[in-house]
Amino acid sequence: MRPFNPATLLLLVVTLGGCAGPGNMTFTDDRGTGNQPFPANYRSELLAFFRTYLTNPVGVRDAMMAEPVQRSVAGRQRYVSCLRFNARQSDGAYIGVRERAVVYVDARLDRVLEEPGDACAGVNYLPFPELEKMAR
Repeated sequence: MRPFNPATLLLLVVTLGGCAGPGNMTFTDDRGTGNQPFPANYRSELLAFFRTYLTNPVGVRDAMMAEPVQRSVAGRQRYVSCLRFNARQSDGAYIGVRERAVVYVDARLDRVLEEPGDACAGVNYLPFPELEKMAR
């Protein structure tokens, strides 16, 4: 029998951890609690996040946002804010209007759903001029 190699175990854990995929990655420690606080700083958190999320945050058009509402996401109650926007690619061309759902856990931005599905059904979009005025 070969001796135990800690480096091999670490490699296995890192490899298997990657199997969760980007759709399951979160930024917060999701405790799974049902009673979630309202994300009071959602506007400033969204702007800070989208400054790095977008390839080119300058010149966003048609920015609309729905205030956070409680929705079921993966079987858990979460606050979700929905966005629509038309951002530029790195070459300056516009990519067309995209819809994203931003999920909050414990009042903090947790993840962005690139395919929001039912999470954004029936929300009331309002203009989001701060996203259109972003600079690098």
